[in-house]
Amino acid sequence: MSENSKATSSIISFILSDEMLNGKITLDTVSQEHLNAFDILVEFPSPISAFRNHDYTWVAISQDRIANDFSTKAIRLQNGLYVQANCNLGIWEVNAKNPKQLLWRFNPEFAAPITQYCNENNTKKIVSAQSDFDFPEKLALLISSEGIVELSRSPIPFSAIACFTDHCDFDTAENLKIQREFFKEKGIKITKGFFLNDFSKREDNASFENNASEIEQWRQDGHELCYHSLTQSIRNDEKAFAEFQNFIPPYPNIPVWIDHGYQPYNFSLFQKNGVSNDQYEATLLNKNIAVLWNYIDAGTATSGVLNQLDSSPFNLEKYYASIKGNSFLKRMVSLLKNIIFHYDNDELRVRNYIDTVSSTKALLVKKDWSAIFKLLKNAIPLVLLSLRVLFAWNLAKKTTYKVAKYSPIFFKHTIDKKEFTIFQTIELVDFISALTPKNIDALVEASGLFIAHTYFSVNTNNYEGKLINSDNSLNEKVVANFNYLAQKIEQKAIWNPTLSQLLEFYTKYQNIVLDIDTNGTIFIKNNYDIPSRSIT
Repeated sequence: MSENSKATSSIISFILSDEMLNGKITLDTVSQEHLNAFDILVEFPSPISAFRNHDYTWVAISQDRIANDFSTKAIRLQNGLYVQANCNLGIWEVNAKNPKQLLWRFNPEFAAPITQYCNENNTKKIVSAQSDFDFPEKLALLISSEGIVELSRSPIPFSAIACFTDHCDFDTAENLKIQREFFKEKGIKITKGFFLNDFSKREDNASFENNASEIEQWRQDGHELCYHSLTQSIRNDEKAFAEFQNFIPPYPNIPVWIDHGYQPYNFSLFQKNGVSNDQYEATLLNKNIAVLWNYIDAGTATSGVLNQLDSSPFNLEKYYASIKGNSFLKRMVSLLKNIIFHYDNDELRVRNYIDTVSSTKALLVKKDWSAIFKLLKNAIPLVLLSLRVLFAWNLAKKTTYKVAKYSPIFFKHTIDKKEFTIFQTIELVDFISALTPKNIDALVEASGLFIAHTYFSVNTNNYEGKLINSDNSLNEKVVANFNYLAQKIEQKAIWNPTLSQLLEFYTKYQNIVLDIDTNGTIFIKNNYDIPSRSIT
């Protein structure tokens, strides 16, 4: 997870002539495959006239376009020819100012982001995943006058995808049952986080240790169980690491691990705490853990923002429009937090924000007047950042968040010698604004996808749009939204997989190889039973 000695990036260029635009053009990238990132720049003799978008439509390149590694990689040239990648790997990027150029990118910055905490202040860094490139075939461009082959991201042909991963921070014996019965009634499946052991500042906090029978019923209902670290609260380092190394999985098939808080053995923290890569990797493999959260959200789901494949709404303008109904003070606080965590996402200023909140509490609640100096020290950089954004608002508000630009969903990362799968989420905590019928319809229309980072059991007052009210009753507005979602799932307009089910399909998608025959027809070379169609 740390930056290593590999060269960081390289670029190779291919300039194509009209005579070369026929059949299959193999791109020699062997010398680049030892790198952790590289780009292929292809220049065509004819300008690009259309780009195959994430929503399975042809769009003009009047603006920059990106196809992530879960989208069709195809373009149409002005001369009428179609160009398609032979492998569903990497990212295609087209710049509106250079309509003859195509950039095929492998692991550019923020395309495979991982959170890493470092130093005594737990300063948050975002680093790129480390992984060797393993192509099923040499990369190639397939040139056809007949059209392209498009693969579905879902076993339900070209449907939308809704995947929920739930953080169990607020689970109790009572609300675990409420949640489970609710999802059983709606026919919705989730990847349900749980704490293995009972160690919590909350007396009623649920854990497998105390609530095994209830958690087993989740499994029986078809949900996927995943680790949310091992305990709700943090033990001292010695006990925590011993617990991590020695715990016995309650079931043999729990591959997903979601970091919780500042647990010292977290994926995002283990290096800071002096654990070697090989030791950490061995522990994960010993517990059959193979899928890890990157501890990053693409953004916050709200009105008009839900589809992770569409990076365009992940900006301050869209977010601010979604909170216009709030009071002025609440809008400013929410906007500031979004600027810091999503727009700027700078490791030092994120730390400044956390320390500002801590100092403010010390000053107002504990009456610790010495905290005012720490408050000023950390608040001033945040004020300066906010002023810069506000003065340049017309430009800043349309800037796509860094970690959303390339729409990362799944990617590989090597901790020591073995590859693990990393996934990125969208924060979804307000189920009223984020799961409206309008948002759900837009997701269906775009054949979109989200992996939600949720807290289904939260009932504290600072969470708006929560599923469970303070008296453990269900929020009627949220229930209505889930009724609509359940209807779309029943109609097969939306596929609702667990995380591991989605990953299994994604892996098949990534392994598909396309080729072209002597008649200029693009076809699927290997069969993974994925829905497909011919497109012109």
